[in-house]
Formats: sequence, C-alpha cells, structure tokens
Amino acid sequence: MSDIKDPLSSIVPEKLTTQWRRTIRPLGVYALQGLASDGDLLVALDSVRGYLLQIDRARDNAIILNPYHYPHFQYGTGLAIWEKTLWFALDKSVYYCDWGDLTPKVFTTLPYEVNGVAVLESIVYVTCRQLGYILIFDRNRTSEIARIRAPGVGVENITIKGEELWVADREEQTVFCLDRGTGEIIFSVLTPFESPTALTFHRGPDTEAEILYVAYAGEEPYIRDDPNSEPSYQLTWRDRTFIHPLHYYYNQAQHYAISNGYLIEMSYVEELSPLEEYYLENLEWRIALPASTHRQKVRQVEPIGLPFREEVEDGQRVAVFKFDRLKPHEGRIFGWKALIEVRSIKYNFVPLDLEEIPPLDRELQKRYLVDDDDLAMDTETVRQAAKEAIGRERNFLRQMISIRNYVYDRLSYGIKPKIDRPDLVLERGIGSCGEYVGVLLGLARLNGIACRTIGRYKCPATPSQQGVPLIPDFNHVWLEFYIPGFGWVPMESNPDDVEDGPHLTRFFMGLAWYHIEIGKGISFEKLLRNGKPVNKEELSLGDLAINHVRFTIIEELPPPG
Repeated sequence: MSDIKDPLSSIVPEKLTTQWRRTIRPLGVYALQGLASDGDLLVALDSVRGYLLQIDRARDNAIILNPYHYPHFQYGTGLAIWEKTLWFALDKSVYYCDWGDLTPKVFTTLPYEVNGVAVLESIVYVTCRQLGYILIFDRNRTSEIARIRAPGVGVENITIKGEELWVADREEQTVFCLDRGTGEIIFSVLTPFESPTALTFHRGPDTEAEILYVAYAGEEPYIRDDPNSEPSYQLTWRDRTFIHPLHYYYNQAQHYAISNGYLIEMSYVEELSPLEEYYLENLEWRIALPASTHRQKVRQVEPIGLPFREEVEDGQRVAVFKFDRLKPHEGRIFGWKALIEVRSIKYNFVPLDLEEIPPLDRELQKRYLVDDDDLAMDTETVRQAAKEAIGRERNFLRQMISIRNYVYDRLSYGIKPKIDRPDLVLERGIGSCGEYVGVLLGLARLNGIACRTIGRYKCPATPSQQGVPLIPDFNHVWLEFYIPGFGWVPMESNPDDVEDGPHLTRFFMGLAWYHIEIGKGISFEKLLRNGKPVNKEELSLGDLAINHVRFTIIEELPPPG
C-alpha cells in the first residue's frame, strides 16, 4: 500500500515501457475468465475455447499451452498456479492438474456453481456466488476449514497477495482488498471498465514494480454492414475481452481509495434559440464550473463564444455571463471548456466506524435538513416513508443504506419530462434520476442526515475511444450525504437499483471516473435579471436556449500515489 500523500499532484515516471497503461488485447480469444502469474509468464484462460494462453503483454501475442487438452478446460473460470500445479473451476467443481500433464482431476465439488479459485501453500480459496461466501479448504485433506462472507453480490474471482485476498466482482465493477485472516475489507476500488472477470499480480522482466492486471469479458454493440440486407447497416453484438492494469491509491487516514483515471476535455455551450420573441435587459446567465475534489482536478477553464467573469458561490466556482440586453432574433453561442483529471473513488467506511459521531453542526442543520426544493417533507406519504425506511436502526451508516435500499425497493427507473414531488413519485412507484434524488433527500433529511444534490453529467464510459468527440445522452444528478466529523461523501441516485437480487453497492460512497462533479449544493444553471433570480414559471432556460455538451477523452492518467 502507498504512503499517504496527494495522489493528484504526483506522477510516476515511465520506465522502459508504458506497461502501466497498456491495454492487452490477445489475438484469437473470446472471453478471458482466468488470470494467473507464473514467474515471468502471464497466463490466461479463455472460457469459450478452453485455451490456456501465455500472454505477451507488449505485442498481444497469445500462445496456446494446452493444444491437446483444451476441451477439458472449456467453460472453465478462475485460474491459479502454485508451484507446478494449475487450478481452475468448472461448473460445480474445483480442478487441479500438473503442468507436465494438464489432465484435470477433481479437488472438491460444491452444491452450486464455482466461480473462482486461489491457492497459497496448503490453503485453497474458492468463490461461490450462490453461497455468498469465500470457502477455505485444506489442500491436503480436501476439507473445508473456514469461510468468509463475499464482499460483493456478483460473480467473483480471486487472487492472493501476501496476507491479502483480492476479489474482483463482475456486477459490482469493483476490486476488493480483504484481510486474508479475518475476511475484513481493507479497502475497495472501482474498475475503469465494466465486467471484470479475473485478476492477478504480475511482475515481468521489463518492469520493476508489480502490476495488478484485471481481465474483462463481455459483449459490445457495433454497426455491421450487411450488403444482403436493406438497410445494410444493422445493430449487432460481438465478444469483447482484454486485460488492463488496475492502479490504486489507498488513503487510510481519509478513508478513501482512488483508481484509474483519465484526462478529459469537457465543453458546455448554450445556443440562443428562444421559443418566443423576448427582449430582456440586465441579465446574468450563471453556469457552474467543475469542482476540485479528492478524485477530480481542474487543470484549466476557458470561455467559449463570450467572455465570463468567475465567482465563488457557496464554495463552488461559477461562470457568470453578463448581457446588458437580449433582443429578439439575436444569435449567441456561449459557455466554457474545461480540462479535467478524473479518477474513480470509493470511500471505505463500515458501520462500526460511525457508531459514535459528533452532532451535526447547527449551520449544516439550517441548510441541509430543510425542505428547500419542493421535497414534500411535510406530507404524510413522505414522513411515513422516512419512518419505514430506517425502522429501529440507530447506526448512522446503516440508516443511510437502509434509506437507499428502501427507495430502490419502492421505485423503478423511468425517464420523465419533468420532476415531480417525492410524495407523488412514491405513490407512482416510477422515477427519473432527479426524482430518485428528491425522494432520497427528503427521507434522509427527515432522519437528520444532511444531504445535497450534485451532478451534472457523465462522460460516455468508452475509455478506449480517446481523441474522439463523445456526446452524452442525458444529464444526470446524484447526491452527497454528510458524515459529522468527516465530511461529504457521494451516493448515486439510481444506477445501483437492480430489479432482481440484492442491490449493488459500487456507487454507495463511490463514483466512477466518468462522473463529472459540477455545482455541489448549488444550481447548475440559473438566470438573474436586475440582480434577482428569474421565476421559472415566468421564463425558463429551456425557453431561451439549447445546450450542447461534449466530452473528449485525451489520455489515461499515470498511476496515482
């Protein structure tokens, strides 16, 4: 683990190669679901074909190590190498074989499908999603000697580093670092891509440092040109699998860990396009600017179209465009462009950390425990929901996650043309991201938990498309809640709400690299006329202009730490 320091102000110098950021895309493979290190060799398992592959990290070359035995490994998952023995999982069993033979033998069989395996000396660790545990076996007696609770809710693969267990959860999009003896989560980090399927630590002959490699597997949509069809362009799917270094920095004192990030250029532009003829005088158009946080650093901001002056509103940077008058049929384009370093972050608190917390500051109570945004906190529907959400729970963190899960259980996601009040949303049972936020704010504030809105956009999550203009489909909002004695931590509004099974926790106190934090606790955009806010019923931003939002991923950032 790294020493505690500012992760955004230091750069790890490049060695002989750029292995720290190179995506490995082995040729001729379909779905990598096992990864292991054997000295200088990086070995992978292609589940579709059953190939054991020696991976060339610099050239994407893949050599099949089991050309005569691959049917035995087909549909296998997980991979571990200990001394001269290779281990993997298939269906409900764990298998092992000698490197010289590669004929699998059954080690143990479970009542449910096995997902991953790791081996250290005489101890074998096995992951099983349906059991919800990591099972620990004695290799010599082939008997279970202990089990620890799985850290996530999805299909998990596993590897060992010293006294730590490292677990990749496919659905959680998360890698967990666990104490090997107790099973306690030391910290966790979000992966830069979805569907992580395998992981291993590897130090090759061309690198000084050990690198955590993570394999990803899934499908991706693409446009296929079929000359025999009309129209010829068709949307279809293809396999996608690759290996990428996962870098992390754990700040134990501040309870957070950050992982891979990208340098992004974001542009936000308004184009005057009024629905009616307006003549407006002494108008201020205020647009929030990206914030600087533990995970986000703003390198520079520049105006687009028109100059602006910068102000600070409640600690947030705001671009202020001044118009002495706006005339009918006047054409204007104005906004800002920002160069931002963004990484994934995950705050690591457990309920025991927050058993005894100081009372909430009085000033924060006045600002963040009130109904200041049509939250319907005085209605019977919302007040009753606030009571039901926490039940008899008294622990601060458990209260917050209980509120989140209550809202997830009550609501389903749906895009709406406008944001309704929380009481109406709860009665309807369907809400947009903004309506999820409204309900969460109301229930949390009624239970004495300070919350505020944050957003405003997510960069399209396609980090392999660098240097290409990317347009987000929608704006987006989420929230932050305040931990007395510590500070603000994020919580997504609705992406972790799944229909079946337990809800994910990846974005509970966490954000991915593609979340862009703008305007914490303030309006993202608003109009002032003669120094006073313009009534939305009288004149809205949508009546005056069309916005244009664009992202460009410049490059992957060097490892933090």
